[in-house]
Amino acid sequence: MRTERKKYASRTLMVLSGKGGVGKSTVAVNLAVALAETLAVGLLDADLHGPDVPKLLGVEHVRPEVREGKLRPVETPYKVRVVSMGFLLPRRDSPVIWRGPLKMKALRQLFDQVEWGKLDLLVVDLPPGTGDEPLSVAQILGGADGAVIVTTPQELARLDAAKAISFARKVGVKRIGVVENMSCFVCPHCGEGIDLFGEGGGEALAREAAVDFLGRLPLFPAVIGAGDRGVPGATLPDVRNAFVELALSVWEWLNKR
Repeated sequence: MRTERKKYASRTLMVLSGKGGVGKSTVAVNLAVALAETLAVGLLDADLHGPDVPKLLGVEHVRPEVREGKLRPVETPYKVRVVSMGFLLPRRDSPVIWRGPLKMKALRQLFDQVEWGKLDLLVVDLPPGTGDEPLSVAQILGGADGAVIVTTPQELARLDAAKAISFARKVGVKRIGVVENMSCFVCPHCGEGIDLFGEGGGEALAREAAVDFLGRLPLFPAVIGAGDRGVPGATLPDVRNAFVELALSVWEWLNKR
């Protein structure tokens, strides 16, 4: 399924997961932050019901400007330009209770009524699953340059992630890759890794589905606390390298001929 493609950035990347709780938004945010050190990066939070990106970037209380009928992305301290439904809700606990057509309209506005400026990369953080929002975004993009499927090592997450891979294929994404998040728990005291959720599930999934395996991210306790404070893990000295290495790998993968 393809539609006419509008160019929002030199490269567009969808970040998906088959289920919630695998750290998809954390991966999307940190990929964007790491790459924004050298690239012009936009981040669109397409999760209308659970827009967590503003919180993860420490800008949840900011309200975007509107100029000449266009929304201006929120400029974060990390050089990432962000648009999210979270900026537009009257309160953080305000629910979005919409059916499909309203969601499609809102997502279209978040893409087309925004003055993104020139972008090297637009990262789209999608809600879990393969429902209205992922389908709408795929139609708007008309075939993204890449889809990163985030999973954790255990079998249940892999089964749901396999559905996200099938979805990405059906909507015409050019490249599909798997990132295994929470690959192990890194002890903050001794630095040893503990396989809380199993081992090698993400790589096995990529092999079975014949897609690219992009890398692993351990579960860093420091990243959890930092996210609650609105500080991305990609800026923390002790764990920064893991996010930067993955981000550079993803960017290189997106630009393969």
